[in-house]
Amino acid sequence: MPTQHLDIHRDDTVQVMTGKDRGKRGVVVRTVPAQGKIVVKGVNVLKRHEKAGAQKGSTQLRQGGIVDFEAPLSYSNVMLVCSKCDRPTRIRKTVLAGGHKAIVCVRCGEVYERVKAKV
Repeated sequence: MPTQHLDIHRDDTVQVMTGKDRGKRGVVVRTVPAQGKIVVKGVNVLKRHEKAGAQKGSTQLRQGGIVDFEAPLSYSNVMLVCSKCDRPTRIRKTVLAGGHKAIVCVRCGEVYERVKAKV
């Protein structure tokens, strides 16, 4: 199965447009291009029941119980939030004067700049 190119990257802010978490905003934790999905912090939180025991490849014991985790969302169910106008928007791809490719907010017309994550 070919991988899908995703215009949304890690640390981008997105808004969920459909589903049980409609209207929520969050930061992208990771992307799964092979499945066309993204994981958003604090959105689509599910519970998993895990047994106590040893983890594979480790001698450390894992505590059992109910674990909350963020499940992947479909890429088509979220929209990128513009860093300038602070609204969910579609994007356009363009080539800047220096030959660099960029994406542009359809609503305000500004070039979208990715915020660098603080390490």
